[in-house]
Amino acid sequence: MRMKFLIAVLLIVTAVLSALIILYIREVKHLYKQLDQLEAGSHIELTSNTRNRAFLRLYTKLNHIFADVSGEKQKYLRSQTELKQSISNIAHDIRTPLTSASGYLQMLQDCTESEKQLRYERIIERRIAELKDMLEELFLYTKLTSGEFSPDCRRTAVFPILSDCMIGLFHVFEEKQIEPDIRFENEEICVFAAEEILGRIFRNLINNALIHGLGGLSIVQKGTAFTFSNPVQNASVIDPDRIFDRFYKADPARQKHSSGLGLAIVKELCGKIGGTAEAAIVDGQFLAITVRFQPADE
Repeated sequence: MRMKFLIAVLLIVTAVLSALIILYIREVKHLYKQLDQLEAGSHIELTSNTRNRAFLRLYTKLNHIFADVSGEKQKYLRSQTELKQSISNIAHDIRTPLTSASGYLQMLQDCTESEKQLRYERIIERRIAELKDMLEELFLYTKLTSGEFSPDCRRTAVFPILSDCMIGLFHVFEEKQIEPDIRFENEEICVFAAEEILGRIFRNLINNALIHGLGGLSIVQKGTAFTFSNPVQNASVIDPDRIFDRFYKADPARQKHSSGLGLAIVKELCGKIGGTAEAAIVDGQFLAITVRFQPADE
């Protein structure tokens, strides 16, 4: 009697184990089939045919891992696309003044009229200066984003630095017949920054207005905020949320001679000294860029 009982228990255990083994084999085959689909490029989420807790935990873990891998893959693909676009933009921007200078150099070599020779020489000088500025901005942006930039911030008077920037670009204002409107609540205002950083920020903002604006430039100071505004063409196509992105240009034809890094550098530099930069379209026709700096300790 006892022997029959043990045999019955053994048969039951064997039957249960056999059922579990069959269940596990089926579930493993089900999982393997889904993995094949993922390998083929499907974006399915792994599902279980059983309510077994061990399998459910396994599927949950695998789904988390695949989600992380997919996210990293998407980041990588986006970064590769951005890199290719950036290289294309850099090549285009450098090639434009270089091709122009090369063309005028050929014309200069073939020309015998002194007046035309002088005009060609001046054009070549401007194109070389444009190319130099682009390369300098590319180098600076690379330095800023690589973590190799450490500014020496201190109490700094703003108005003298802005004045120096305006004087340095006086010939451009005169050439374009633009009379800037500068309004300071306090010409003695000081901020916590480095002089060379403020100078670069102001020059880039002024150059942006001169290159891409329709004429006219207003600079208004309120506290430690400084707003540079100028009229622009087709303001509706400008995206203020993207204007500080590297190589962003609202003009798809990219006809302006600039690196597309000027405002990206402004944003990076502001961040390096604890400041901010933001942009907005005002009255449907003005681009207003406001930079804010940390107040200087009294």
